[in-house]
Amino acid sequence: MVFTYDGSFDGLLSVIFESYRSKSVEEIAEESTFQPGLFGKPMFVPVNPEYSQRVKKKLTQHCGPKVVTMLYHIFLSEQPQVEMLIYRLVKLAVSSSENVLENFREPIILQSHRIQKQIHREVHRMHAFVRFQQTQDGLYAALINPDFNVLPLLPPHFTQRYPAFRWLIYDTKRSYGLYYEPHESRFITLDSALPKQLPPQALTETEKDYQQLWQTYFQHVNIPERRNDKLHLQHVPRRYWRFLSEKQKLPT
Repeated sequence: MVFTYDGSFDGLLSVIFESYRSKSVEEIAEESTFQPGLFGKPMFVPVNPEYSQRVKKKLTQHCGPKVVTMLYHIFLSEQPQVEMLIYRLVKLAVSSSENVLENFREPIILQSHRIQKQIHREVHRMHAFVRFQQTQDGLYAALINPDFNVLPLLPPHFTQRYPAFRWLIYDTKRSYGLYYEPHESRFITLDSALPKQLPPQALTETEKDYQQLWQTYFQHVNIPERRNDKLHLQHVPRRYWRFLSEKQKLPT
């Protein structure tokens, strides 16, 4: 059987619940991106909150509360065939009398922990590298382009750190954003695509002054004799530079 779903995590868990009835799963794929073959027709499974909750409950009974978080992080990684990876992990977990998350002899467990570690690293980098810019309408906007779909994991940090401002963190790669206004946050999509960088005319004059001040400071604290490009790139990968104001050239 080939199953398709709506692309949500609960939708995937609904598919996994439904798959236990057929006892034969060849592929699980998001409906909007699935490419059907010449033979056979995929079965679309709609989101069923009851089914999803039952899968979470069963997993928690076998592996504890952290397993659902791990599966969600793996889901956000957008790895190739991530649905089948999660399906096999669930199948292994519910068929074992022990907590399989601690069985590092299983290749799928090692792979799962490796992916979750990558997700944690990307979230940490978002905490460090997000740069808000004040726009003409008073909104603080930041553009990001993370390797993984980590935007759903960012609200706790940024809503706690900036509770009094109206701000937007927008993922230009996936075309959706996290919008916050005191004291409520929600995910939004825009009618038109955002540029890779906010145009200067969209920013306030005060914002431009702050950016220039920060660039000047960054330039003056840099000690050329102690420069270590290899170490610097390890901590601040080049792909993030276009979003960092301190990495932009000072106006002449």
